[in-house]
Amino acid sequence: MAGAAVEKYTAEQYYALTGETNEPMELHNGEIVYLAAPSIRHHNITTEVFSRLREFIKFKGGDCKPFHSPVDVRIDDYTVVQPDVFVVCDKNKIDEKYINGAPDLVIEVTSANRANDLVDKLGIYFAAGVREYWIVDTEYNKVLVYNFEQQKFPLIYDFTDDAPVGIYGGELSIKISELL
Repeated sequence: MAGAAVEKYTAEQYYALTGETNEPMELHNGEIVYLAAPSIRHHNITTEVFSRLREFIKFKGGDCKPFHSPVDVRIDDYTVVQPDVFVVCDKNKIDEKYINGAPDLVIEVTSANRANDLVDKLGIYFAAGVREYWIVDTEYNKVLVYNFEQQKFPLIYDFTDDAPVGIYGGELSIKISELL
């Protein structure tokens, strides 16, 4: 007995839906995924990580631009995500409404739906060509760093470790315990 077919939405249909609601949601391979509001700890980490990235880029005079959620990243016609924190170095990807294409760096802080960051988004970001993906796991106080250009497996850091930002050659490192 076959299950009921799940309706697949396009990015355009997703945008039409999100224009009518304030509910946080994403589109993963044509399926709507509803997001829970972040915890205070989640919010504090994302705000501080964004600030560190922004200050580093300003100090270095870099061309990259940091963003934080909620900003839509349109990966393709069936996938739109809102990473917690991300950096885009190709200004041609930046539109008035959303980012069009894969960011260079994505940082997700786990929340109630951990599998979303640990499995679903890992596959989405890898396939899309994201250069570096961080998962800040607030349950286990670990940071998993995937440098998709250089290694198959993540490097794992404790919150008390300095985790180097690979897209900046390690010139910037972030210690999550200092942000709490």
